[in-house]
Amino acid sequence: MRPSKILLMALVVMLMLLLPGNVFPGEKEPVDYVNPYMGNISHLLVPTYPTIHLPNSMLRVYPERNDYTGDRLGGLPLVITSHRGSSAFNLSPYQGDESEMKPVIDFSYDFEEVTPYSYSVYFDEQETFIDFGLSHQSAIYDVRFQNDAPSYLIINSTNGALKWDGHLLTGHQIVSSEIGGNQTNIYLSMQPENLPETVYVLDDGELLEKTEAEGEDACLVLKYPKGTNNLKIRYGISLIDTDQALQNMEREVAGNSISQLHKEGRKIWNEALGKIDIKGGSDDDKTVFYTSLYRTYERPVKISEEGRYYSAFDGKVHDDNGTPFYTDDWIWDTYRATHPLRVIIEPELETDIINSFLRMAEQMNHFWLPTFPEITGDSRRMNSNHGVATIIDSYRKGLDGFDLERAYEASRRAITEKTLAPWSGAPAGELDEFYKEHGYIPALRPGEKEYIPEVQEHEKRQPVPVTLGTAYDEWCLAQIAQELEKEDDYKRFLSDAYNYRNLFHPETHFFHPKDSAGEFIQPFDYRFSGGLGAREYYGENNGWVYRWDVPHNIADLVDLMGGPEKFEANMDSMFAEPLGVDLKFQFYSQLPDHSGNVGQFSMANEPSFHIPYLYNYARVPWKTQKRIRKLLDQWFRNDLMGLPGDEDGGGMSAFVVFSQMGFYPVTPGLPMYNIGSPTFEEATVNLPNGKTFKVIARNYSPENKYIQFAKLNGETWNKPWFRHQDIAEGGTLELFMGKYPNKEWGVSPEDVPPSFSMD
Repeated sequence: MRPSKILLMALVVMLMLLLPGNVFPGEKEPVDYVNPYMGNISHLLVPTYPTIHLPNSMLRVYPERNDYTGDRLGGLPLVITSHRGSSAFNLSPYQGDESEMKPVIDFSYDFEEVTPYSYSVYFDEQETFIDFGLSHQSAIYDVRFQNDAPSYLIINSTNGALKWDGHLLTGHQIVSSEIGGNQTNIYLSMQPENLPETVYVLDDGELLEKTEAEGEDACLVLKYPKGTNNLKIRYGISLIDTDQALQNMEREVAGNSISQLHKEGRKIWNEALGKIDIKGGSDDDKTVFYTSLYRTYERPVKISEEGRYYSAFDGKVHDDNGTPFYTDDWIWDTYRATHPLRVIIEPELETDIINSFLRMAEQMNHFWLPTFPEITGDSRRMNSNHGVATIIDSYRKGLDGFDLERAYEASRRAITEKTLAPWSGAPAGELDEFYKEHGYIPALRPGEKEYIPEVQEHEKRQPVPVTLGTAYDEWCLAQIAQELEKEDDYKRFLSDAYNYRNLFHPETHFFHPKDSAGEFIQPFDYRFSGGLGAREYYGENNGWVYRWDVPHNIADLVDLMGGPEKFEANMDSMFAEPLGVDLKFQFYSQLPDHSGNVGQFSMANEPSFHIPYLYNYARVPWKTQKRIRKLLDQWFRNDLMGLPGDEDGGGMSAFVVFSQMGFYPVTPGLPMYNIGSPTFEEATVNLPNGKTFKVIARNYSPENKYIQFAKLNGETWNKPWFRHQDIAEGGTLELFMGKYPNKEWGVSPEDVPPSFSMD
């Protein structure tokens, strides 16, 4: 090679080294492993969405189509109002006959590319290229028309108003919750880089030369002359007003290009995802991991805007006093693993979220902890009130940046003053009085009509999960009361935490609904009794799943079933029990949420997530190791059907993140973790205090899924669990792996994970 070529190559290498954030050919950063399309085709119910957003940010978008296989895009979204929601505003770049204009144009498309921070697509019939980049509360669309015809931008507010003032388009859209909550306005300020020659209102297919539109499908059309091939649109959104939306836009994107937004977005995502480093495993394994981690950052969303926020919980604008306000968190789904994951890698964020819960309680009519906080307020969905679990779990793991006394009061009142009836925000009534007196929610017998007014017609009483879930919530209350030295409350709620026993059937070893006379409902089928979703007795899942829903006292459940061997046999039977019908659709037509089946186990629904780890309590941890690895391989893959069920705000994804690392929080509220079987050779958690916690799989290979022996910080470790303190203080868990199980590791009675307390 000639010296001149050597010098040239050296200069190129030096320039590459100087480029900030440069990724060398073949070198991947965490965000490069994220596949937003993973799970976009649902096995049965709701798919995942390829969402473009920055971590926990208010502005989120994804392509609007019927589903992944949808052949046409419904315009371009400006902001998605909530998980599974539609866009609050829509933009349709258009060239063509004015008589064929609609408020939202359906585009044939190709060459779509999605990353967590960018979007691009080609409208093939329109011959138009689209690029998109975003910040936290504002974004840029770049539209490049290939034809020289007149160009149009159609901006639509489905239900609201739009106005053009000669330089700026402003407007709002009304967003309402389908269940509970309040009305919220999303505000828009949009500034096209090129001023239009004419502005129209599109009204029932007719173009009117006006600059204001209001009502259903309020729609403005900006017309540009022939030859205007490139249009760049900057916009900001707000929950406060259009002035704030403009300030958000000017602060975040006014001086930026799309490529700059992409660069910054990439940096932000790598910082978030880089809180956990992984080594070993296949590229598909890493894609599943980092895609799952990315999805835990979709919700809740920070809605503070320059120190202020609009709260739908009281309909007012508040100063946040330096503590950001977060909402849109489906706690029933996220308390199990998403919140515990944040406690480890994002403790400041988790503290802010808990403080947001307390603000919500203060702003609502009753000082009750929320259950399903959304942009539109608290929709009170699902059953129980597991926000209390997030509070005690965070506090017990060292987070103290919130008022525990106030948190206890909001939690106690929510559980004792609000009805326990699912999907209801009504005050406590007859059903709750029965629970207080008898320690369980009574079921109706077949044919018996509902007479309790607060019971929702579709969701029913769900007596078993409400009883079990409330017993767990009361255990959480007892733990907080203990921390606050409230001895009487501690004793009361600790006693109530055993209420699950009132529905345990001593012969079948299932939790079995009882009527108001205390009699078990008979005849009974633990697979199918309870109607649609088994809601008359259970909720979304059948009796086989709720058999294990006592996360705070697994040791007692082992005893109730007759000891470890019987408990193990009951666990085995769940994974082996057939669906009980000749054709799958017969099962899923009644239990559509109960999918991702392995026997009667449902990988697709949240109450199942902790179940595979329960073999540790039966002193057969090798079966937990086997089952976890099989479930990850069976149901979580780098493809379009790579998730088995609804991904609700990171609930399912956090299970994957924990399980691939090799451990899981079976009992939020107890500062400890059960050990499973790691997918990677090494997982390093980079803690905010500068320390690291590592899980190292010695003798790593994909087939070596069984723990032969273990060390914790260099010392022999025979327990299939460890404490949160071992993470927080930094350390190393070494798992020496083999192809076949060591059935002697972690099996002594003293090695069993703690239940009910850490004593």
